[in-house]
Amino acid sequence: MKKFNLINLLALLVIIGCSSDEYYESLNKDPNNPVDVGAEILFTSAAKTLVSELNDIDYRDAPFFLFAQYGQQTTYTDESQYDIKNRGVAESIYSTTYQNVLYDLKDAASRIDNDPYKTAQVEILSIYAWQYLVDTFGDIPYSEALNVVGGSQNISPKYDDDTAIYDDLMTRAVSAKDLLSQGGFGFTDADVVLAGDKSKWTKFANGLIIKLGTRVPGDKFKSQVEAAYDKSLLSNADNITMGYEKDTPNTNPSWLELVQAGRNDFVVAKTIVDVLTSADLSDPRQDIYFDPTSKFDGSYLGGTIGEKSGWSQHSKIGTLFFEPTLKGVLMDFSEISFYLADAAARGWSVGGDASTHYTNGIKASFDYWGLTSVQADTYIAKPKVAFATADGSSDEKIGKQLWISLYFRGFEGWTAYRRYGGAPLAQSSLGAGDFKDVPRRFEYPVEEQSINASNYEAASSAIGGDLQSTKVFWDQ
Repeated sequence: MKKFNLINLLALLVIIGCSSDEYYESLNKDPNNPVDVGAEILFTSAAKTLVSELNDIDYRDAPFFLFAQYGQQTTYTDESQYDIKNRGVAESIYSTTYQNVLYDLKDAASRIDNDPYKTAQVEILSIYAWQYLVDTFGDIPYSEALNVVGGSQNISPKYDDDTAIYDDLMTRAVSAKDLLSQGGFGFTDADVVLAGDKSKWTKFANGLIIKLGTRVPGDKFKSQVEAAYDKSLLSNADNITMGYEKDTPNTNPSWLELVQAGRNDFVVAKTIVDVLTSADLSDPRQDIYFDPTSKFDGSYLGGTIGEKSGWSQHSKIGTLFFEPTLKGVLMDFSEISFYLADAAARGWSVGGDASTHYTNGIKASFDYWGLTSVQADTYIAKPKVAFATADGSSDEKIGKQLWISLYFRGFEGWTAYRRYGGAPLAQSSLGAGDFKDVPRRFEYPVEEQSINASNYEAASSAIGGDLQSTKVFWDQ
């Protein structure tokens, strides 16, 4: 969808700051583009941008598919060697999320006239986007961000503590859920995610509470999760997804990289191949995640992390993921089930024990990918899969199966590794220093060091150094 330049430029100021008030004022005038757009257009655009950002395989904009070690590069291996600093990746994620998601949602909210349902829809997507930024960078501009209009312009926002942001996001999520019960018409045609279905937005809000609450170690959000668990996603029918079309410009963004571009940039990664094809698992999802026609002597062969992995010498991504209409996913029942397994393992009252929710997560994944309940039961009965007998702590068991289930959702797969462990991600075979170890976060955009220098320096000091190896607060 075409964007409006003035909106983009104003939002960009939040991110990069501004060298002078005169320059800011000059950007506040645009004789060639409309300024007054409706909340519907802004909401649609923000939602589409958010879903596409999180479901894109493009290594230049969202290299999470590589960080989760679901795939490996064939030619350009910078991201597989964890070099994102020199590729402008952080800048792309930072600007896209602030500018084309969060600012547009804030602008949409300002144009809503007494419709609590619409306000709640905007809030839920905003909270999701804020969590995405915190989980990527740690401390970020939050309380002073997006203030680029009116009398409180702040073009050099401070960075807020990531723990404090999570606390506020939980408060906002609970409030947004309550707003859904207060009436209003809501976004319907403009809602490209849930088509104005209030029951699904309510489940989405509760799922977001569970996701926020279980991301944080300890019992801080125990009561919120216990109040949400049975009102969230209860089956794959409740999955929060966005459909794509078969023709551009509305195809799944990964189709552009895998098909339209006519390039062969990705093969499957050795990490995920070795796990799924091991004798202990023999995971039936391997023939969906990978292309069965690309075996070598009857076996899948994944690319080594960090090394160039020739297209013709390695197994390929499953053909399903080459479809232009492949749905983009924001949240699914399998994911929520594993979060509830985590909650139950902590002793929280969430309608079942850890084993039950863990089993539900695996079954939901099998069902989503078209496998049978018999296949799921056989798999779950394996000693290295069953919750009671699988290797590792409860976190590691949950983390491994969550990581497997999130295939192709690279950001959440990478996050599952950081939060729970269990996924046996390899270090880069060729990198060194911060370009060797699996990143724990992204470094801040380079522009912040010069244009928002004092706040950048304060944030860098607060988190223990602006490094890829520095951990977000929940990373255990």
